[in-house]
Amino acid sequence: MKATTTPSTVAHNAMPPPSAVSTTRTSRVAPHSHIKGLGLTPEGLAVSDGAGFIGQTNAREACGVVVELIKSRKFSGRALLLAGAPGTGKTALALAVSHELGVKVPFCPMVGSEVYSTEVKKTEVLAEAFRRAIGLRIKETKEELTPAEAENPLSGYGKTVSHVIVGLKTVKGTKQLRLDPTIYEAMLKEKIVVGDVIYIEANTGAVKRVGRSDAYASSYDLESETYVPLPKGDVHKRKELVQDVTLGDLDAANARPQGGQDIMSVMGSLMKSGRTEVTEKLRKEVNKVVKGYVDQGVAEVIPGVVFIDEVHILDIECFTYLNALLESPMAPTVILATNRGNAVVRGTTDVVSPHGIPVDLLDRCLIVKTDTYNREQIAKVVQLRANVEGLKLGPGVLERLAEEGERGSMRYALQLLTPASILAGLSGRNQIEVEDIGEMNELFLDAKTSARNIGSEGGFDGGRM
Repeated sequence: MKATTTPSTVAHNAMPPPSAVSTTRTSRVAPHSHIKGLGLTPEGLAVSDGAGFIGQTNAREACGVVVELIKSRKFSGRALLLAGAPGTGKTALALAVSHELGVKVPFCPMVGSEVYSTEVKKTEVLAEAFRRAIGLRIKETKEELTPAEAENPLSGYGKTVSHVIVGLKTVKGTKQLRLDPTIYEAMLKEKIVVGDVIYIEANTGAVKRVGRSDAYASSYDLESETYVPLPKGDVHKRKELVQDVTLGDLDAANARPQGGQDIMSVMGSLMKSGRTEVTEKLRKEVNKVVKGYVDQGVAEVIPGVVFIDEVHILDIECFTYLNALLESPMAPTVILATNRGNAVVRGTTDVVSPHGIPVDLLDRCLIVKTDTYNREQIAKVVQLRANVEGLKLGPGVLERLAEEGERGSMRYALQLLTPASILAGLSGRNQIEVEDIGEMNELFLDAKTSARNIGSEGGFDGGRM
């Protein structure tokens, strides 16, 4: 008798079938992973679908002007306000600005609610963010005795070392130097012998062992030594080092002085709070030192960007302090974002202001409006996200998701992608079909539908749509 099998349907909540272990490396896809920049032409005009950005032509061109002002350092101490409805790309615009500025310009993002900390004051959180957004590029010229074969004729039997004579050799030549006895101690600490490749910093006397010269390499297959070639160039040379720090780094380094080595000092440092408030006196001292570096031509101040999302969460005390920070001589560029219309300023009972921001601070801002997306733009964004996440869309799926995004919100349409792909995988398909989107709508609600289900008395009436 011949056995027959009937195909069975897979429930949406069924466990996926066991699959072979994949060795493909996967990485998390963030909500704005597709944003690579503002997508502008060299003339500053927005490309319709450039650098992962869809739509928002006017806002992108306005931000492009601000980027040029920041690069030319003509926008310090000013503020840019991104105002628009939720899901219109305000945070994406700020991230695109950070991409356009590059990694050398400090970009410090934060959310308005971060100021409400139990460890430090609200104004201190804002001051720390501003200081982290001001970079300091320190250029230091070091005289180095370049990596060379070290030859130390002294032995360790002498009672007193008055000086040390070291022979240094590179491809270009050999030089014998009479050095301070402290360098001899550093060489002993590094256990340097003839044939080692080292370098000596002429300014500080620091000695570093790079490895063993390959001229002394043996024929063993496995050795513990690292062999390096004989260095090229002159024995004595100048080297310029560039180090990028922020004023916040300098504040933090000076706010936590190193304690003693005894057990009580170590235990005391462990018991201290994780965050330390920096006094205004210390900041002034750091500013004085930085000004001295700048006057000497050793350092260069690089104003960066502070991005405060959901700025309407700040209260009147924070807004007043923001005014003072913007007027300070060392102030970065400030980008604010809000989705509020007319709202009561937090910390007051009767002060109603546009965007929930006091008028005096609002008067300091250049305001950029973000527009809502139409169905065509939503479809392009959904297709872009599907490509980034590696998802395949079947016939009609893109149009259905664009319709859902227009009816509900674009965020809701994007959130349906991954659950629908999981459902398609459970059904044995490698692409998302329209029925998967329909089933997702039965399982999940968008924000507008959920709001309609709230009854007149404030309770949730989920039985009636």
